[in-house]
Amino acid sequence: MMNRFTLILCGLALGACSSVDNTLTSPDGNVSLSFGLTSEGQPEYSVTFLGEQIIKPSTMGFDLKDAAPLTSGFKIDKVTHSQADETWTPVWGENSEIRNHYNTMTVSMSQKDGDTVRKMDIEFRVYDDGAAFRYIFPEQETKQFVITDELTQMAMGGDYTAWWIPGDYDTQEYEYTRSLLSEIRGLSTKDQMNNVSQSVFSPTGVQTSLMLKTPSGKYLNLHEAALIDYPAMHLNLNDTTMTFTSWLTPSPDGTKATFHTPFKTPWRVIMAGDEATDILATDIIYNLNDPCALDDTSWIHPTKYMGVWWEMITGKSSWAYTDTENFDLATFDYSKAKPNGRHGANNANVRRYIDFAADNGFDQLLIEGWNTGWEDWFGKEKDFVFDFVTPYPDFDIKALNEYAKSKGIKLMMHHETSGSIPNYERHLDQAYDLMNHYGYNAVKSGYVGNILPKGQNHYSQASVRHYLDAVKKAADKHIMVNAHEAVRPTGLARTYPNLVGNESAMGTEYQNMSPAHVTILPFTRLKGGPMDFTPGIFEMDLSFAPGNTEHKRATIANQLGLYVTMYSPLQMAADMPEHYAKKMDAFQFIRDVPVDWSESHYIDAEPGEFIIAVRKDKNSDNWFAGGVTNADARDTNLKLDFLTPGSTYEATIYADASDAHFDTNPEAYIITKQQVTSADTLPIHMAPGGGFAISFVIEE
Repeated sequence: MMNRFTLILCGLALGACSSVDNTLTSPDGNVSLSFGLTSEGQPEYSVTFLGEQIIKPSTMGFDLKDAAPLTSGFKIDKVTHSQADETWTPVWGENSEIRNHYNTMTVSMSQKDGDTVRKMDIEFRVYDDGAAFRYIFPEQETKQFVITDELTQMAMGGDYTAWWIPGDYDTQEYEYTRSLLSEIRGLSTKDQMNNVSQSVFSPTGVQTSLMLKTPSGKYLNLHEAALIDYPAMHLNLNDTTMTFTSWLTPSPDGTKATFHTPFKTPWRVIMAGDEATDILATDIIYNLNDPCALDDTSWIHPTKYMGVWWEMITGKSSWAYTDTENFDLATFDYSKAKPNGRHGANNANVRRYIDFAADNGFDQLLIEGWNTGWEDWFGKEKDFVFDFVTPYPDFDIKALNEYAKSKGIKLMMHHETSGSIPNYERHLDQAYDLMNHYGYNAVKSGYVGNILPKGQNHYSQASVRHYLDAVKKAADKHIMVNAHEAVRPTGLARTYPNLVGNESAMGTEYQNMSPAHVTILPFTRLKGGPMDFTPGIFEMDLSFAPGNTEHKRATIANQLGLYVTMYSPLQMAADMPEHYAKKMDAFQFIRDVPVDWSESHYIDAEPGEFIIAVRKDKNSDNWFAGGVTNADARDTNLKLDFLTPGSTYEATIYADASDAHFDTNPEAYIITKQQVTSADTLPIHMAPGGGFAISFVIEE
């Protein structure tokens, strides 16, 4: 059993015998963590929240290649306690200031392996809304460790309710399932997304960020923070004991991670809240990352953009310039190719988008399919497909950038790597230099397909290293990065705020997802950082594209509400200009809503059911509110006590019509205006699959 009270330490390193506390409590006393060694000398911890043991005694350690495991025989050399209370200012975010207040304990341990003494420390931090720990390998006689398994356990206190997606080394593009932990095995084989790259590893494996609810009504979330030069962690459930064990993404040789000392692993994080909104509001993941590493961040800015994208996703137009296939890109002469007549990134169409974006106050325009290679790449696992610098014949990169500049718009670059990391790394310098030459300051990168070289996965150590290296190199060139299909974020945007967005989840391109999906993502995927979800679809019947029989399962008011409920400094108006032109009154909210905030509050929420949030513009005294619901209609009363007392606001309310429904009448909405103060309450109706959005403009 673990000694939960006091460790009696004697040794020359301490100078004398002393009594050392091995418990750690949050500043407000609500969270408590206990640590000790089992009778075999294995590290073990547990966590209590508001008197309930949410993590039962859970062991820690590693299996190593060609060496004894780090799972027994440890002795504690030293335990140090300290505390921190600081406030830092993010470059962009949900709030203009973030408090980082915690108590910390570092346990320094050693283990004998023959004549070699191996050292391993564990650093714990406890916050008012959770706990975290990481392993630290100080400089020592053993210079390199090769991890074959990380054995960190998280033993649940019961058969909790979970919102989960399958453990997968290559994709998070799944819809979430709500079930008891004991039901995961039976549900893991149900029909899931047929992604172009999938590697499900276990019938009880799940991905983080994992949202949980205890039978007593407490909310938990398991994730990791500061994922640097280490494989992404999944969780594998023993559904007899309800114990999760960390499951790292493997390298091609079957090992999980190789590192040299000194080294720190990512943090393993347990977030806890008495209300669902506590999980939405916590900043633990960001706080566990290092401060900003960039001396100059003046060039980094939140961005609202449009794109030549949705018409390709729906099938109205094509990424490719010609229908020719199976050719050698290095020798193919595009000037002699027959255009297919469906290429979306052509000069005339791009100018049309530039005009609309400029007329409506947008910052940037993304153009996909501008560069050669799209005819011969999808799913073919070819090392060289794209060079990221050669435009198609009908895309005049110089003239279009000059035209955009004349309209006050910047173009956003697109780099689809086709999963070939070596090819992208060979071309990255010249690709970023081309962007600098033409004035691009943001790139959407993509990693569709299996990762090359073969045997690597999207979330393995080498791939994780690549994603961050690309962000660092982009920072040197003053380029912001929006990475799609990359590893899920773990708060690194605090350290490298030019990482303005990721995808790493099922987004709008999955056109008919469940309405519940957007009520779960802020509890899961968004805990590590913002998502480029690409909201704002107004034309729900997608038959405008040849052969497309799908429809978007959301109301227009729902799409507007997402700009508030799903925070991102990078927000897209994803639909096409001609669809917005039909509903300019509703489009006004997208024009008005900011992408940077000074203050944010989550009013009410339940994962899988609904979310209601309010935010204050960083650059004015105006507020914005938004809500989304699942397939159930919902009525609520929104108290306006977040508004400045004594001030009057004009509220413009974008709501579902009384007969709106995500399946049968998705485009029915009403817009009303009224004067309000902080003493008022607004009744709100959300239709099935619906939502609402409100702008509160202060009156002088």
